[in-house]
Formats: sequence, structure tokens, C-alpha cells
Amino acid sequence: MNKRPDSFDWTQARAFLATAEEGSFSAAARRLNLTQPTLGRQVAALEETLGVLLFERVGKSLILTDAGRDMLDHVRAMGDAADRMALIAVGRSQGIDGKVTISASDMMSAYVLPPVLRLLRQRAPKLRIEVVASNDISDLMRREADIAIRHVRPEQPELIARLIREERAHFYASRSYLEARGVPRDLADLASHDLISFGDVDRMLGYLHAIDLPVTPENFQVGSANGTVAWELARQGLGLAPMSDRVAAGFPDMERVLPELDRMTFPTWLTTHREVHLSPRIRLVFDMLAEELAQ
Repeated sequence: MNKRPDSFDWTQARAFLATAEEGSFSAAARRLNLTQPTLGRQVAALEETLGVLLFERVGKSLILTDAGRDMLDHVRAMGDAADRMALIAVGRSQGIDGKVTISASDMMSAYVLPPVLRLLRQRAPKLRIEVVASNDISDLMRREADIAIRHVRPEQPELIARLIREERAHFYASRSYLEARGVPRDLADLASHDLISFGDVDRMLGYLHAIDLPVTPENFQVGSANGTVAWELARQGLGLAPMSDRVAAGFPDMERVLPELDRMTFPTWLTTHREVHLSPRIRLVFDMLAEELAQ
């Protein structure tokens, strides 16, 4: 090494970690909200400090050298420790003010959360709430969100998860679609109707087949990974769409079909990190979300 270990710079190490995990300077720069030249200089500075080459460029990709691979586990452990320190600091915060980030699906963010957040703002007007509309499972360990609302239970032992309720869903369609294509009278009729896909068709088929619905990939001709877009496609008469009864209740222009079909259910989980849960503001938001979403 060219310098003493006590001159080790975490900013440079973080740049190295992001680059190793993302595979390129450009992706790592986006992750850290830096410019690509700045991130490249940080990695180069770390290599100079350590006196070793950490990456080799192969085509357009960056490949870890042997020294880089040796470093990676140690730097990743440092990153985990830094994340835990940030979580503990937030968890020890005593004020009912500041920012709380909530991650939820785009449909829940748009149609379920707003009235709950209105009540929350009345109760704690100094809070700043940011809603991250995402259908991905946010990594609470890396503080992408303080609280996540999801339909699968997280597996990490560091996370607290509370089952809020079991949601019911049905197929819904616009009046224009039903007038043009007819109302399905039983499950067998579904095979002759167009369905709107919400993202991965194979995943939807797996779920629908598991509850014995007779549909195939040919039923899904239009769709979107964005839930609000997919729902709007259904509202415009492009097909039947499965939807939470809670959300669909806010759209009188959409009619429930096959109302006797009660097989479509899914859980709603409220999740946060154990350390963050100690924060009064996050505990307040968590508990109020749990209370209101269970209604």
C-alpha cells in the first residue's frame, strides 16, 4: 500500500462496492447519484491508496481482478455496517417530524394511500411523507424506503412484518367492453375474453392456473407493468382486469364480473426495519397505516 490504512476513505470504498455490484461505472454512478467521471476518480484514488488494480476492462464491462475479489467481501461488510449505523441513528430519533418514505405498489400509492396520508398529515403536520410507487420489493436494509407495503412476506430476520389483511379481488370490465363482448357467465367463458396483464404474463398465468381459471397466454393481448396504466386500459374497454375490490370500489364505471368467484385473494403486509421501528415518527406512520389499511 502507498498510504497508511488509517487514511482509508469510505467514499472511495463505496464507489468501488457500487461498481463491483453494478458491473459498470455508469450504473454505479446512477446508483450513488454521482457523475461517471467523479465515480471513476474515486475508484482510481482507492486503487492508488491500496497500490493494487481492482478492475480490468473487458469490452464494455468491468471485471474484478483477484485483488478486487479479495477486497469485495470486506468492503461489502463495511457497507452493511454503515447501513446499520444509519438505521440505528434513525431509530433513535426522538422528534415527530422529518421525512418518512413509504414504498407501495402504483395502484395502492394512487388509490389507497392518499386518504390515509391526509389523516396522517392532520395528526403530525411536521412530517414529510414521500411515496415511492413501485411494484418491486424495496430493499429496506439499504434504506430505499422506511416502510414498505407489499403482498409478499419478507424473509429477512432484521425486518418486522405485520399482516394487515387478506384482500379480495375479482375481474372487472367497462360497460363498453361488456356491451361489445358480452358478460362472462361462468369460468369457461373466460377463455373467450381478452384479459389485461399487469406485468409478467407467465406469473399471472401461474397464479390464475393455481385457482383453476381456464386462461392461456392468448387471452393477454394488452397490458402494462404499471398498474395504473393497466387499469386504465381496462377502463377504456380493452379487456377484463383482475383488481382489488377495495380499489375497484372507487370506480363506478367498472362492473364486477363473475361475482361468485371468490378464489382471488392476496395478503397485504406492512414492513419496516427493526431499528427504524424505534423511531417515534416511523412508528407513528407504521401504526397508523396498519390501523387504516385494516379497515
